[in-house]
Amino acid sequence: MIIEIRAKPGAKKEELEKVSEGKYTASLKEKAEDNKANFELLRLLKKHFGKEIKMVKGLKSRNKIARVG
Repeated sequence: MIIEIRAKPGAKKEELEKVSEGKYTASLKEKAEDNKANFELLRLLKKHFGKEIKMVKGLKSRNKIARVG
């Protein structure tokens, strides 16, 4: 399954919100420095879906595409 994520680094709390089918918004506590926010996002997605996550596109962007499973 392919999902689209809009990352919001530097948020006060960590959460994953489903916007529509296959689209999510992720609020991340970590700042977008040294891939810290990307690692937090991968951990959050793995916790939510319970499967392996692979980033397909958007490592340096707030708009990301990931493959679940």
